[in-house]
Amino acid sequence: MAMSSKKSPSLSNETCMEIEYCVAAYFDWRRCVIVPNVSWGMLDYEADLLVMTGAGCLYEVEIKCNRADIKRDLKKRHGHRNNLTRGLYFAIPEKLENCITLIPDHAGVLLVRKTGLVEESRKPLIKKHVPKLKERDRYTLVRLASMRIWTLTKTIIYYNNDSGRVAR
Repeated sequence: MAMSSKKSPSLSNETCMEIEYCVAAYFDWRRCVIVPNVSWGMLDYEADLLVMTGAGCLYEVEIKCNRADIKRDLKKRHGHRNNLTRGLYFAIPEKLENCITLIPDHAGVLLVRKTGLVEESRKPLIKKHVPKLKERDRYTLVRLASMRIWTLTKTIIYYNNDSGRVAR
């Protein structure tokens, strides 16, 4: 999978949202469908980011902002096991580079530099037996992405509206 070499904005304090943005730019949202915080509709657990390539291959990205977050993830029952994703990445800020050894060996590692540049520090184990997404699963992911757009639009309207009126 070819990734974007474009530089993202530099990170102010490496929040999870900033890391998420840099990772989405790395996978190139013009070429891939990238959906944040998928907690229903596709998997039996919440994924921080799902990335579907143009060929219909699905990858999961877990965003981790601190060491404790990485350790908590290791205790999750699901272990990021599913029959839809071909590979798993952990995206971490460069300040956690020394924590790579905590990340499971089968997961790839994306290091997000303070400059906003994302580097693949380790490639994920690719599950070759996982087929490309079926048309109905592609549709579901695109529908979930569309829902995110309208939820965000509602939030922007709410916060920009002087009268405090909430959009329906």
